[in-house]
This record gives sequence, structure tokens and C-alpha cells, in this order.
Amino acid sequence: MKNQASSTVALIDYGAGNLRSVANALLASGLARENLVVTANPDEVLQADRVVLPGVGAFASCMQALKAIPDMVPALEKTVLEKKRPFLGICVGMQLLADQGEEYGIHQGLGWIKGKVTPLRPNDSSCKVPHMGWNQIDLTTDSHPLLRAGEAYFLHSYAFVPEDESTLLATTEHGGLVTAAVGRDNIMGVQFHPEKSQSYGLEFLSRFLDWNP
Repeated sequence: MKNQASSTVALIDYGAGNLRSVANALLASGLARENLVVTANPDEVLQADRVVLPGVGAFASCMQALKAIPDMVPALEKTVLEKKRPFLGICVGMQLLADQGEEYGIHQGLGWIKGKVTPLRPNDSSCKVPHMGWNQIDLTTDSHPLLRAGEAYFLHSYAFVPEDESTLLATTEHGGLVTAAVGRDNIMGVQFHPEKSQSYGLEFLSRFLDWNP
């Protein structure tokens, strides 16, 4: 894998609302502008050293938009699952890693990390939905190179419930434990928004740019 200075990052453009802010955050985290490829082209994904899948909105519409790009899902599968390139999913981009989402019906996800995305149901009436604002990140493992304890910014009404506890890497508290990060091998997904999480988020993205799983 190339080092951060020469590593090409494919930021997938499938209509996700936070595309520009994620691009700016990657640049602020140390990625050279010429190495950032904002793309809906599967061939560029296949050539990338790293892949970032952003996402804002409903699970179903995001999955539909991703599938609507010819050959994009197969390109992602080849790049991430076969070539083992580092992958980061953000917010709904993370939720799409699940087997299915339950927003506006049952919809199939990518199925890269076993589990499902279900509505937030806080057991404390003072905890509103959507969950919006800064929350503490609590690690379930101290061995993952990307994650640190700290505060990050969240905005979501649904949460990833992983089937395998070993893929749950971090949680946060919002009327009960809520998944903050999942991952396995070269795949990382975060429910929080690193692009909105100031120094915590930029440091996280910088580690992703140097990550060689």
C-alpha cells in the first residue's frame, strides 16, 4: 500500500448529501488534492488505494442510488472484499454495510458486516430522536489503530445492530448503548460524522489515510 502522500482515495459520489464536506475534511486531514478522486466511475474505484462511502438520508434511497450506478457495487466488492483496500463508511455509508435496513420497510444492504439497521428507541424520554449532537465515543477494543476515545458529532435516527459482537468496535450512549463504529479486516464504518467532529474527526481521518490493515 502506498503511503498517505501518494495514496489515491476514491470518494463515492452517488448523491449523498455530505459529499463536499467529507472531501474537504479529507483534504484538511492531509490528503493531497490530486489524490482525491470524487467519482461515480467504477473503473476509478477499481484503481483506488482507499475508498470512502459517505451517506446522509434514508437507508433505502441511499442503497437504491448506489445500485443505480452501473457496475458500482461489483467494483466496490472487488476493490474492498477481494483487493482488501481500506474502506471507510460514514453515517448511512456505514449502515449500508449491514445485511438489511428497516427504514421505510425492509431493504437489503451490502451485507459486508452481519447485522441490521433498526430505529433508535431510547429508554430515556429525555433522549430525542433523531440523535443529534456531540457524544462520547467508548471503545469496545483498545487494539484498533483507527479509533480513540473522545467526543464526536452524531446525526441519525437509526442504528447498526451487529450480529457478531467482534465487529462492534465502539459505542455511544443515547438512552442505552448505540453503535458508534463497526469493522472487520480492512473495513471500517462509523455512525458519527468525522467531517463535523472538528479535531477528533480530522485526526480519525488522518489515521485512516495511513491505515494499512
